[in-house]
Amino acid sequence: MTPGLVPERLDPQEIRDNFADLHPPLSEHQAHVAADRCYFCYDAPCVTACPTAIDIPLFIRQIATGRPEDAGRTIFEQNILGGMCARVCPTENLCEGACVREIAEGEPVQIGLLQRHATDSVMARQGHPFVRSAPTGRHVAVVGGGPAGMACAHRLAMKGHEVTVYEARPKPGGLNEYGIAAYKTVDDFAAREVDWLLGIGGITIETGRALGEDLTLAELVEGHDAVFLGLGLGGVNALNAPGSDMTGVEPAVHFIERLRQAEEKATLPVGRNVVVIGGGMTAVDAAVQSKLLGAASVTLAYRKGREAMPASRWEQDLAASKGVQLVFDVSPVEIRGNGAVTEIAFTHPESEAPVLMQADQVLLAIGQRLAGDQGLAREGAKIAVTGPGRTSLEKVWAGGDCAAGGDDLTVTAVANGRDAAEDIHASLTAGG
Repeated sequence: MTPGLVPERLDPQEIRDNFADLHPPLSEHQAHVAADRCYFCYDAPCVTACPTAIDIPLFIRQIATGRPEDAGRTIFEQNILGGMCARVCPTENLCEGACVREIAEGEPVQIGLLQRHATDSVMARQGHPFVRSAPTGRHVAVVGGGPAGMACAHRLAMKGHEVTVYEARPKPGGLNEYGIAAYKTVDDFAAREVDWLLGIGGITIETGRALGEDLTLAELVEGHDAVFLGLGLGGVNALNAPGSDMTGVEPAVHFIERLRQAEEKATLPVGRNVVVIGGGMTAVDAAVQSKLLGAASVTLAYRKGREAMPASRWEQDLAASKGVQLVFDVSPVEIRGNGAVTEIAFTHPESEAPVLMQADQVLLAIGQRLAGDQGLAREGAKIAVTGPGRTSLEKVWAGGDCAAGGDDLTVTAVANGRDAAEDIHASLTAGG
């Protein structure tokens, strides 16, 4: 109950237990039972709902017939980051939400857990499931080592091209490494998945290389046969309210990053009264993890009603189950304190006076933005693209969160990177 930002609010072992795997893997028997529930639909709606168009009935049938590694290959052919997507995809809004058993019975086939069972089976083996084509002599630059960039790099390498991934951070992985709740991807899975992906060969990663600092787009275009931009959204939106520069106020993504990279989570300071402002997946991840670290009170404050909240109802219910209070239709107007935050004033449509919430830590999850301008045409706040990621500049493609038209999901970023790679390959090999 100590006020302010302090570490070790809970016993270190309790915190480790709190951050255990949110969805433990299925045993072989459990996987067979879960697979037997699939109707193996023709023209299955779950496939249509998957941004990477994985043949879900096929891989589930392969599990049901005792061939989980074949199932894993079926998944990886469409989604090389299928292991991470099995852990973090909002399946309740995608494949499982479209499952006919969900519609008929309110209980879908456990597609996400079955996908994890299959992909884990392949990744547990030595070697890589795919073989590179003969070298083409072409060299492609990929900017950003997140889901879009790594999916693009892998597909290009598989086609026989040489790829250099330029990553600004110390480690590749992007959102998967730095921005997802720790309880969704345990045991350093993001880093292990990147190492496994690199088994295809032909991919070099240069970390600490940021576009706009020691790299320019013009240099990359000049020095490579093609360039793919998987920059993500490096900028964070500011809260336009007095007091937002006080101690204890920071972007939620920075809090999540520190938590993900900490060797011992108990050492991380967390407030007694935490308020998270926002309504998306990042807001829920920050709120839940604050509670798991031992915050006495955590409130998620969203400016619209529940039905407009970007985070799925499942994520909302998860937050509530962990003790997070969800408050809707409130907008922050002032952060108050004496150098360090002590309370926030919100407006509410049913209250003439400001609604006050105590807070010694405020985490802002109010959206991110594209950082820097590389002279590319934009659509809104993102890079404008046509077809499979073609930008306004010749030889330059883009995909993932930085490109217009996406929904800021890992699985969509993977699809963008994969499809751009196919288009880059076709462009580089046109005419034989």
